[in-house]
Formats: sequence, C-alpha cells, structure tokens
Amino acid sequence: MITIDTLRVVFHPVRRRIIDYLGEQRTARVGDIARDLELQVGSVSHHLRMLERESLVERVAAPSGDGRTSWWRPLERSLSWSVDDFADGSEAALARDMERANVQYQIDRLAEWKRRSPGASREWRDASFSIDNLTRATAAELAALSDALALTMREWAEAIDESDGQERKAVRVFAHGFPTVS
Repeated sequence: MITIDTLRVVFHPVRRRIIDYLGEQRTARVGDIARDLELQVGSVSHHLRMLERESLVERVAAPSGDGRTSWWRPLERSLSWSVDDFADGSEAALARDMERANVQYQIDRLAEWKRRSPGASREWRDASFSIDNLTRATAAELAALSDALALTMREWAEAIDESDGQERKAVRVFAHGFPTVS
C-alpha cells in the first residue's frame, strides 16, 4: 500500500523532475542530473536518497567501473493509489492536493508536447495519440477497464526489446476514466 510519505516523496516538484529525467536517460550520474536540471549536486543527492528510501530509484555501478561517481537508475515501480486509501482527515486532504498536482503535472507535460510537436518528426507526430470516449458503464465495468488498461500498458512495456539497436525516446502515457455529466 502507498503511504502518504511515499506520495510526499514522489510529488515533490524536484523529485518528480529527477524521476522523469532518470526515466528518459535510464541511468545518470548525480553531476549530470544536477547540470541538466540546473540544480545543486548536494540537493540532487538528497532527493535521490529520498527516492531510494521509497524504492523508486537505486544506485548502480558506473558503466566505466569508476567508483568515484554516483550513478542512479529508476526502478520499475507502478504507483496506484486513491484518495480513499487515506482515512485520516489531514492525510486525505494531502492526498487530494497531490492528486490535483499529479493531474496538473500530466496536463502540463501534454501541453509541452503540443507546443513542441510541430518541430518533431512526422513519425513521432503520427505515433502520438489522444483517446477520448464517452459511453455508459457501471463502476465495476469502469474498474475492469482500468485493470485491462494497466495490464495492456505493462505487457506493452515488457515486450519492448531494447537490445535491438533502435533509437527510443521516453514516452508518457496517461489515461483517466471517470463518471461525467453533460
């Protein structure tokens, strides 16, 4: 189960940027993270330790074998949680704030792609997508869709063979399903 402390760690703006950076780079040195994100090395080290404590990143050996530098990589961990997981009033309020921050973060990343997409290759513009559907369902049917989408995304990611020599970019996929009113 996800704790409020895990959410505090994940949804801190600097740590969220570090998680994304490592997701894109796959591994990186502390100094490179600091330089590329315009942060102080000490600050990055602090945030990485907090992410490590929550099993979101881990230290790895330097590719060159040089033990003088600190290398990190993201751990494949999916966070699934609901505001309803937090019964305590103050924790529930924090979880609601973090949920709103997460949705805003996703929207901001989508808006950033839309701004940059005219400069992207036709291949990437054609590959990007937006899915929007309005239908009728029970709560159980919507929950089943959520499970099916999560499984599909996991299977899709696991089927990618990164040893085939093709150039890959970090991609973000998010979807929301909820009851709506006209």
